[in-house]
Amino acid sequence: MNIIIAGDGKVGSMLTRQLSSEGHDITVIDSDARVLESSVERYDVISVQGNCASMSVLQQAGVRDANLLIAATSEDEINLLCCTTAHALNPKLHTIARIRNPEYTDQIYRMREIFGLSMVINPENQAATEIDRLLKYPGFLRRDTFAKGRTEIVELRVDSGSKLCNVKLMDLRGIIKCQVLVCAVIRGGSTVAPKGDFVLREGDRVFVTALSQNLTTLLKSLGILSRRARSVTLCGGGRISYYLAKRLKRSGISSRIIEKDYVRCQELCELLPDTDIICGDISEQALLESEDLAQTDAIVTLTGLDELNMIVSLYGTAQGVPQVITKLGHTGNRSVIDSLSLGSVISPRELVCSNIVRYVRAMEHQTGAAISVHTIADGQAEAMEFLVDEHTRNCGKPLKEIKLKPNVLLVSIAHGAVTEIANGDSSYVRGDVVVVVTNGREVIRQFNDIFA
Repeated sequence: MNIIIAGDGKVGSMLTRQLSSEGHDITVIDSDARVLESSVERYDVISVQGNCASMSVLQQAGVRDANLLIAATSEDEINLLCCTTAHALNPKLHTIARIRNPEYTDQIYRMREIFGLSMVINPENQAATEIDRLLKYPGFLRRDTFAKGRTEIVELRVDSGSKLCNVKLMDLRGIIKCQVLVCAVIRGGSTVAPKGDFVLREGDRVFVTALSQNLTTLLKSLGILSRRARSVTLCGGGRISYYLAKRLKRSGISSRIIEKDYVRCQELCELLPDTDIICGDISEQALLESEDLAQTDAIVTLTGLDELNMIVSLYGTAQGVPQVITKLGHTGNRSVIDSLSLGSVISPRELVCSNIVRYVRAMEHQTGAAISVHTIADGQAEAMEFLVDEHTRNCGKPLKEIKLKPNVLLVSIAHGAVTEIANGDSSYVRGDVVVVVTNGREVIRQFNDIFA
C-alpha cells in the first residue's frame, strides 16, 4: 500500500521502520530536513520536507494516490488539519490522527466524519489503560488480552527464589495447578520458542497464555503477590497521570501525583479534585523520604525523562514497594533495561504502533485479517487474534494433524463463550476466535498465512 506518515518523531520513526519492513511504500513528511535525511538513510522511503497540513505539500507527497495517511506530529491541531485536508483531496483515503489533548476527546468523537478521520490514537490514554490493567494483577510485568477478555498472555520474570526456576515446561502443570501454555521465553536478550523439555532459568522472562479466570490461581500457585493496589503514587503530572488517576478513582483506588511544576499542580487540582497533588521535585532525595514511598502499594514513574523514571523506580524497588511500573520513551537497549529492577516497563509509542499496524493489516486483507495485534517479547514476537470464517483452511481438523510454519504457535481457541488453551486434540470451526503467536521473522497478514 501507499502510506504517508506525517511527522518523523518517535512514533513516526517507529511506524516507518515497521511498515517499510512489511513491504509498504512509505512517504514521510516532516519540516526538519535532518530528521528526514536520517530516515531516508535507514529505510527505503521517500521524504518530503514541509508543513504536512499544507495542501501543496500533501500533493507533493502523492496524497491523491495514497491509501492511508498517518498524522503523528507533536501538535494535535496540525494532525487534525492534515487529515481533513488530505481527505478533501482524496475522499477514499484512510486517515489516522494522533490526538493527545483530553479537551478534544468528546469533540473528536462527535465530529469524526467532519474531520475525515478513520481512527484516532492517544498514546497517553492507551498507556494509562495498560497501567491500570497491570495494577489489578501486581505479579505480572505485562498483560495482553484476547477473545473479549477471556484469554491473556502475561509476562513473568523467573527470580532466584521462584518456583519456576530450574523447572521443565512439561512439569509446569503440577506447580501452577491450572492449564497454561508457555509461548515464548526471553533469555539473554533473545526470544526462544520453547518445547516441553525446555528448562526455565533464573533471569528468564516467560510469556504465558492462560484463561483470564485462572490468573489468580496462577499467581497464588507461584507464591506471587496478588493483592490489588489500594494506594498508588504517580511520579510526574503529565497526561498519562491524568488519565490514570481518573481510572483509579473509578476503581476505588486512592492515588497521589507528585509534580514539580506549580502551575501544572494547580491545573491538576482543578481537573482531579479527589486526587492528592503534591508539588515537589521527585529527583530530590529529601522529597522521596518525606513522602514515605515505602508505604505505598505501587509506584508509577511517568515523568518525561527516562533516566529519572529509572532512578525513582530503582529507589522504589530498594524500599520494598510491592509494585513498580516504569514508563520509558526509549526501549532500544533491552539488555540494560532487563538487568535493572524497574518492574513493568511501559512504552506508549509501542502501544500506539501495535494498534496502527493492526489497522494497516486489516486494510490490506479485508478477509482473514487480524482482529488485534500485540507486540510481545521486546518486539521479537507478535500475538495475533483471528476470527475463523468461511475462507479459513483446516476447519474441524485436530491441531496435531495441521502443519504450521516454523516458529508459529496456535495458543488458544474461543468457541463462543467457552475458551480453551490449545492442545493437539483441539480444533476450530467457523465463528471461533483463535490466538496465534509468531516470532515475527515472517509477517502474518491473515490467518491462512500460518499454515506450511
